[in-house]
Amino acid sequence: MFKKIIVAEDIDSISLGLKSLLQNIQDANISYTKYCDEAFLKIKKAGLDSIPYELLITDLSFKDGNREEKITSGEELIEAVKKEQPNIKIIAYSIEERGYKIRHLMDDLGIDAYVCKGRESSAELLRALKEIYADRKYISTNLAHLRKPETISEMDMVDLEIIKMLSDGLIQTEIVENFKNKGQKASSISSIEKRIIKMKTSLMARNTTHLVSIAKDMGLI
Repeated sequence: MFKKIIVAEDIDSISLGLKSLLQNIQDANISYTKYCDEAFLKIKKAGLDSIPYELLITDLSFKDGNREEKITSGEELIEAVKKEQPNIKIIAYSIEERGYKIRHLMDDLGIDAYVCKGRESSAELLRALKEIYADRKYISTNLAHLRKPETISEMDMVDLEIIKMLSDGLIQTEIVENFKNKGQKASSISSIEKRIIKMKTSLMARNTTHLVSIAKDMGLI
């Protein structure tokens, strides 16, 4: 398991909870800070001293402190740390639930895990630690649709066109008419319904509105 960890969290109660949770990691050296700048400087110094941190756990939102800071958010901290130490493992630990934001953190900034703060977050965080230590990605279970990018490969351009038309407010008969006018396949109500059902199953969507929302979160439309 990880032996050198740094936690960036500015809420005392949450920080205490993390201390209680992480103290069970045997022989781990764990540092805590309330400031992004301080976290970055600790990580940079540890790297220069050839005793780098292996894991950063950070919130995304930090309140303004009574000091001037260059790095003021967890997202900025993640970006700066990745440039300084590309191989460090990072867990974002936040209340943020917007899919496009989480996908940006995972896909563009390269974090290894995203854990939502909540009732089950302690168990989720422990699972995340095990998963990323084994070089696997982890996203909280309530965001399951975001951790299944492989479902994208199951969808073709016709599926994406259907989702786009649904997002524009078209009903199934209008979608059929649109396809017929273009001379494309999937030009019957039955074929459209089958594709929508398949996509809802693949993306774990409750209904077509939820399907469109998930597709937007995943950057498909």
